Order: sequence, then structure tokens, then C-alpha cells
Amino acid sequence: MTSNGKQLREALLKDAERVVIKVGSRLLVDNSGRPDPERISQLVEEITHLRNQGRQVILVTSGAIAAGMAALNMSKRPKELPELQMCAAVGQGLLMGMYESECAARGFHCGQLLLTAEDVKHRRRHLNLSHCLETMLRTGVLPVINENDSITVKEIRFGENDGLAALVGILARAPLTVLLTSIDGMCQLLPDGSFGERISVIPEVSPEILAMAGGTDGNELSTGGMISKLRAAERCQTVGESLWIADGRDFSHLRRIFAGEDVGTLFPGSAEKMSAHKRWLAFFPEVAGTVIVDEGAFRAVNEQGRSLLPGGIRSLRGEFSKGDVVEISGPDGRVFARGIANYSRGELDRIRGARSAEIPALLGAQDYYEEAVHRDNLVLL
Repeated sequence: MTSNGKQLREALLKDAERVVIKVGSRLLVDNSGRPDPERISQLVEEITHLRNQGRQVILVTSGAIAAGMAALNMSKRPKELPELQMCAAVGQGLLMGMYESECAARGFHCGQLLLTAEDVKHRRRHLNLSHCLETMLRTGVLPVINENDSITVKEIRFGENDGLAALVGILARAPLTVLLTSIDGMCQLLPDGSFGERISVIPEVSPEILAMAGGTDGNELSTGGMISKLRAAERCQTVGESLWIADGRDFSHLRRIFAGEDVGTLFPGSAEKMSAHKRWLAFFPEVAGTVIVDEGAFRAVNEQGRSLLPGGIRSLRGEFSKGDVVEISGPDGRVFARGIANYSRGELDRIRGARSAEIPALLGAQDYYEEAVHRDNLVLL
């Protein structure tokens, strides 16, 4: 381990008083696919060790469907959505019972939060979730979070728990998110398709790094495996937070992580943290429409940190109202920002391309905004 890597870890861990830990169902079951109480006990023991260090822990866990299958004596995972939802409904309480038993034996309680994508996209529900998490952490309750598999359908799914863990970390302003998996971090992909050495630190999720993961063949390091973890890391780094991928087959690796050892792969964040308001804009809300801008407006917003003025708007897509969240695309069609619109689609259609002094006459009103999207309500992606 290089001295720079060691210093990076030490600095990160010094500030990581709040951490999100994600554990997949494969790490919690025995050889028959049934939830293993001993594995859950080992995990809670390591979480207790972190709590005793003064760290606040949020757990994102899978395993409800596996627990339901075991209770219903199902040997094969169902393919039909209603059957999967039934297994989740049966298994969720059983899984939480195991967690609560282990937590209570160590002197604290856990609380369940079942989420759908709508719970974090809707602003009021987003804030309610944030307040609940803060209260649980303040009072010493371990938040145990999972997707609400008993009611979710494609339209309101997060997709996988790597992404859910990253979003929870972003929402909770956790300096570190740890993804425990069945491999020891990300490895180099060699020209012959085999894997080389483990990559200790990845400062940025570049296209080359994504291609390295996407070129694999369907195992844990492949698309849907490592790709989802890299996307999660990318999200965390965007807001200035860190993500760490590590081997969870031995839960004691959590102690090695927080001892600053060179295990797994670290994606370090930056000193500059994105505000809570801009985090919500960047990752959570539904987008109502798209604003396409010219080259001058693209440079002003993307490079100079300015507001978006109506004069730089070339065209519009979708129907949106004042106060809705819109995407902002450059001349090449690539989305580079999101923001809250000061005008409706119809109003912007009337004033796009116009100078500020022309806006009152075009709208037939003396009260107006100079900005189509103010920089305080805009975030670069």
C-alpha cells in the first residue's frame, strides 16, 4: 500500500462518523439458500463494533425473498412477480426478527424502512424519510433498509440494492458507503479477458473503468454485478462522498476497512460536498421536461456557473409547469444539468431566444424572472 493510499484512508475514516453498509442476500444465506442466523449474528456483531467506535451505521440488506422461500418450502426462486412479492411479504418479518434478536442481545434495537423509488423522488416523502433516519440514528436505533419487494413493480423499483445504498448514503449525507460483496474489490481486466491485480483506489469512475467492468462475462465482476457498483460509486463521488467495495464473505473485513487496511477498492470522495437541496435535484425527482440550449448558454451554465437565461434556449420537450424539475441539454443533445423551471413550457416557448428586456412585453406582465432556471436551483450532472 502506498503512503498516499494510507493517508487517503486515514483521512476518510477520521471523518466517517456515519456509514451505510450494504449486504446482499448471497452473504446471508447458507448452502441451501436459507437465511443463516449465524451469518446475521456475525454481521450484527461487526456493526456493534463500529457503533462502539462512535460511528452511526445504516444497514441496507437483501434477504426477504430468500427468507420467504425458506418459510414456504420453495426450492426454486419464483419467476412470476406476484409470487416474488408473496415471498417478500412472508420473509420480511422473519428477516427483521433475526436482526432484532441479534441487536437486542447487544443492547440496542433496529427499525425497518421499506422503500420504493417514489419514497425518495417525492419531495415531501423524501424529507420525511430523511427526518426519520436522523431520529433513528440520534436515538441509537439501527436503520435496516430494503426495497419494498412486496409491492414494487418495474415503474417504482430502484433496480438493485447497490444503487439503493448509494442513494441512501447521498440522502443521509454519509461520508462512506460500503458495498459488501463476494469478491475482494475490482480487478484489472487484462487483454486476454482474464483478471489481473486488484485495484486499490479509483479516484474517478472514468469511461475506461466502466469499460473494464462491462467487458466481463456475467460473473460477479460483470454487467449487473460490478457495473451496478461502479454506478453507485459514481453517484457517491458526484456529491463528494466515498464508496468502498469489499469482500463480505468474512464480515470481519469491516474491521480491516475501519482500521485503514488496504482491502477491497476505494472510490474516494472530495472535500467539497454537494448541498442537500442540490443532491435532491441531481438524483431523486421526476423530470417533467427538457430544455435544449445553444453553445453560449451551455458554456455559461456548465463552465462559468451562471443561471440559464431564456435567450440561450433553442427548443423545449415535454409539458412542464413553473416549479417542475427539468433536464438541460447542450447543443449535442447530452443532458448536463437539472434545475427547477421558473416558467411553464408555454411561457418559455414565448420568451426563448429573447433578451431580458423583452420578456415583459412577450408575457404581457411586468413581474417576471430574468432566469429560466436560477443557478441556486440548478445542479450540474
